[in-house]
Amino acid sequence: MKKIQILGTGCPKCKTLMANAERAAQEAGIEYAIEKVQDINDIVSFGVMTTPALALNGKVVSAGKMLSADEIKKFFS
Repeated sequence: MKKIQILGTGCPKCKTLMANAERAAQEAGIEYAIEKVQDINDIVSFGVMTTPALALNGKVVSAGKMLSADEIKKFFS
């Protein structure tokens, strides 16, 4: 199971990234749990200074960039 975390304070870009991540996981057919991390202290603990950010299984794979569902699917392989 992939743990997908969207790091962001709730801005529109963060919401779009979350929707893209869910779509990517569903299209890839993987088991996943998705979590939104909105607390600024929690976000900083990941080492992230720009949002939105995407973490998979606790590891940040992208920060400060809006990824499409197709771009996110590449991280699942």
